[in-house]
Amino acid sequence: MTDLAIAANGLRKSYGDKTVLDGIDLAVPEGTIFSLLGPNGAGKTTAVKILSTLVSPDPGTGGIHIGGHDLASAPQAVRASIGVTGQFSAVDGLITGEENMLLMADLHHLSKGEGRRVAAELLERFDLVEAAKKPASTYSGGMKRRLDIAMTLVGAPRIIFLDEPTTGLDPRSRHTMWQIIRELVSDGVTVFLTTQYLEEADQLADRIAVLNDGRIAAEGTAEELKRLIPGGHVRLRFTDPAAYRGAALALGEVTRDDEALALQLPSDGSQRELRAVLDRLDAAGVEADELTVHTPDLDDVFFALTDTAARPGRTDQPKETAR
Repeated sequence: MTDLAIAANGLRKSYGDKTVLDGIDLAVPEGTIFSLLGPNGAGKTTAVKILSTLVSPDPGTGGIHIGGHDLASAPQAVRASIGVTGQFSAVDGLITGEENMLLMADLHHLSKGEGRRVAAELLERFDLVEAAKKPASTYSGGMKRRLDIAMTLVGAPRIIFLDEPTTGLDPRSRHTMWQIIRELVSDGVTVFLTTQYLEEADQLADRIAVLNDGRIAAEGTAEELKRLIPGGHVRLRFTDPAAYRGAALALGEVTRDDEALALQLPSDGSQRELRAVLDRLDAAGVEADELTVHTPDLDDVFFALTDTAARPGRTDQPKETAR
C-alpha cells in the first residue's frame, strides 16, 4: 500500500436502480499518470467524486486508500493530500486571476506572505503573470484551465484528480496542458486523469483502464491494450499487374483487391514480420510501389471493448488485464 497513491477494491455506487460502478478495482502507483477512459455515462466522474471524498461509496465497497490514508476513517487526511480539477472550471470570473489564487491560499490557511509567494510562483509557472490583474472572465479557455490547475496546486497536493481537463480546448491549448501534466509528474505528483480523448491517454498515461457499463473492461499500458485487439495488417500496393500477381503468389494467403492492385495480410507490425514479408518479395523478384502498416490504436481498443461490454443481454463481462 505504501507504493500506491490510490488503491480501491470493489468500488460500488448506485443511484436508485442504476448501477454506476459495479465493483471496480484501482491501483495507481505513486508518481504516475493513470487514465480512466470510457463513454459518456460510464462512471468516470462518479469514480473521481468518490476517490476525492465528494461522494460516498455504497456499502459493500472494499477498502479505499488515498495517499496512504483510509478514505472511510480519515477523510480529512485524504483531502489534505489531494487536489481536484473538475470538468467545469472553479475559477471565479468576477475577480482577477491573482485574487482567485489568493482566495485559494486563504482556504488553505496560508499566511498572507506565504499565500502571496505561492500565488506569484504559480502564476509565473503557468504563464499567467501578464493576465494576473485582469478579471478571469476575460481569459481564454486555455488560460482558465491553466488558472484552474494553478489554484489546485496552491496546497501542494501529491495526488491530483483531473476530470476531463482539456475538454473544449483548442489543439494548441491541449498540448500546453499535456506539457503541464508531464511536468507535474516529473515533480513526483500522481495524476488520475479521466478523458474522452483517446490520443490524450495514449500520449500521457503510464497505465489506462477502460470503464464501461460500470466495470473495468480492460486495463494495461497503451501498448498492452492495443495488442488485445486483432486487426493489424500490412497493405502492399502495386502499379504493375504482373508484379501484383507475382506478389500474391509469393505471399500465399492474402486479401486481394484486384481493382486497386493491392494486397493485405495480417501482421502485428513488428520488424521481424515486416522483414519476412520483404524477404519473400525479394526472393520472388518483386517490389511493391507502396507499403503501409496498420496496427490497432486506442480508438480500435475503445470501440471494441465498449461495443462488446455494452452488448444487450450480456450476463457477465469478465475483467481482462493486459500483460
